[in-house]
Amino acid sequence: MKLFYGEIFPEIRIHSEEQQHLLKVLRMKDGEVIQLTDGRGNLATGTLRVEGKKAALEPLNVETGLADFSRRLHVALAPTKNIDRTEFFVEKATELGVSEITFLLTEQSERKAVNLERIQKQVVSASKQSGRFHFPKLNPMVKLADFVATALPESTFVAHCDAAFERVGLEAIPAMEAMTFLIGPEGDFSPREIEMLTTKGIRAVQLGNQRLRTETAGVFVAAWNYYRMMALSL
Repeated sequence: MKLFYGEIFPEIRIHSEEQQHLLKVLRMKDGEVIQLTDGRGNLATGTLRVEGKKAALEPLNVETGLADFSRRLHVALAPTKNIDRTEFFVEKATELGVSEITFLLTEQSERKAVNLERIQKQVVSASKQSGRFHFPKLNPMVKLADFVATALPESTFVAHCDAAFERVGLEAIPAMEAMTFLIGPEGDFSPREIEMLTTKGIRAVQLGNQRLRTETAGVFVAAWNYYRMMALSL
């Protein structure tokens, strides 16, 4: 059954872009059964009603408060110069259950701004494709120091490549209900930034022996967290 995006409360409404997609691209017909989520844990199942260029949902059933992933992961990542690579990370991290994404502005960032509206579309698309009823929260770009000022050191970790600083393996991190991972830009976090993070009590981790691209590191952390969630649920 196809999943679409819209509003459920206070009234059920398919978003206009979704209406165009299901009518012009998918060529769906009046009377087909579809599902609609608002990305906040609510799901409506019903019959598609088509009137000209408009589409609406006649509900058969509405479910509220659907369960989200058991472990919340917030990835704060410096966006790459090539925005396609950042969008790749957003797509895969969404599929793998990341709950929140923040874009970081660091000393060595090559990209100083992101188009949140465009990236939000990636979040919605990946959520629908993977059957998520809770969409990840997407935050605007923020300076590293400002982000760290509100972070909880006991559940915040930074992945960097500087061997001059102490780093632990992912296996040393205990299971937590919520955690945050910082991922730096192509040139990595600067030594001064790493010193600042260390002073704040944020622990550094090593993601294996290979040097990973920014977006690869983000996907790796998301996949690691997803695997641990699945293992704990068995």
